[in-house]
Amino acid sequence: MDNKNRSFNRSLFEMRPVVFKKNYTPHADGSILIKVGNTSVLCNASIQEKVPFFIKGQKIGWITAEYGMIPTSTHKRNIRESIQGKQKGRTIEIQRFISRSLRSAINLKKLGERTILLDCDVLEADGGTRSASITGSYIAMVQACKKLIKKKILKKNPIKTILASISVGIVNNKYMCDLDYNEDSKANSDINIVMDSEEKIVEIQGTAETKTFKENDLYNLITIAKKNIKKLIKKQKDIIKEI
Repeated sequence: MDNKNRSFNRSLFEMRPVVFKKNYTPHADGSILIKVGNTSVLCNASIQEKVPFFIKGQKIGWITAEYGMIPTSTHKRNIRESIQGKQKGRTIEIQRFISRSLRSAINLKKLGERTILLDCDVLEADGGTRSASITGSYIAMVQACKKLIKKKILKKNPIKTILASISVGIVNNKYMCDLDYNEDSKANSDINIVMDSEEKIVEIQGTAETKTFKENDLYNLITIAKKNIKKLIKKQKDIIKEI
């Protein structure tokens, strides 16, 4: 199904071009710049030899994420949240979404009592920033784990599976995949889906924006997402081989 009005002249069920640039930041323990169409997110991993207080002494590790948009990531300059003195609810919710997704892909016991912190900085926002953050951060997390193995801090790779995320939705009563900002801003529904390499669902995060949708709509959107996530995972595998 074609729609010549979509960005990058793609079909309704097709995602935007995806590009990974590895080792983008030299001082990070893992670094990936992910570009999804005109959305760009820098995903950096930092290894910390400590864990949050609530799991201290349990001999398990932790994965957490921080998410932010640089002031010039959109057409109108955003005020830094640090200047405002607190994070917005949207930012906190996205951070938790990224963190939960990544923790599902790693054996925290094998990681040991240490934390991998993923910084997701949106350089350019044109829709799908949280899904791009998950897809890119996964690679940065893998890179950090490989560094721990290379240093012989870890004997075994704690990574359990590979995962990626993409957005789907209903716009003007049509199913669409990988919504850009223009589509997202007028969507009837907007859903972010995370799946692993075994085609198992990690998380579904979505809502009816202007119009409710039926159970069959959700099934169809998951099917569309699955096909594109498989393509993302293939791209991830290719870049991981080079790390």
